[in-house]
Amino acid sequence: MRVVGPDGEQLGIMDKNAALDLAYDRGLDLVEIAPGATPPVCRIMDYGKFRYEKEKKQRESRKKQVVVELKEIKFSCNIGIHDFNTKINHGNRFLKEGNKVKVTIKFSGREMTQTDNGYVLMDKIAAALEEVGTVEKKPSLDGRFMTMFLGPKKETPVKTKEKAEPKED
Repeated sequence: MRVVGPDGEQLGIMDKNAALDLAYDRGLDLVEIAPGATPPVCRIMDYGKFRYEKEKKQRESRKKQVVVELKEIKFSCNIGIHDFNTKINHGNRFLKEGNKVKVTIKFSGREMTQTDNGYVLMDKIAAALEEVGTVEKKPSLDGRFMTMFLGPKKETPVKTKEKAEPKED
């Protein structure tokens, strides 16, 4: 097996017993790093410290993860303008927080005969939230409910070109 020292230096190819003796003399462990390589690669290191560092990196990466929730906003087909604006403000806030939004319109009774009004309302909602969100799934009618999914807009960094100042001769 190929043996790598604790500082990263190559110690060469040796048999298993010699590598174990070398690690034992240094008070460290022999850890197999690349078992699929020919010959397998082992490293002399403190395995407890290695495990601790690995777990520490995993904890840090979990802290940096962003959890995206799905928030739902329910509308009715005949909604007043004030109620509409209030629900749009909620959707605006949800999208700014980085959450996805499920917009649902419930048709009750004879409203089912006028599902075109639902598509018009969905277009109105998408237009009102287009600054902070994009439509991920177009409106679709499923039974008495029409649903549409919106996702937060990806922030694209604005590149500013610095103009070179004219040189004076």
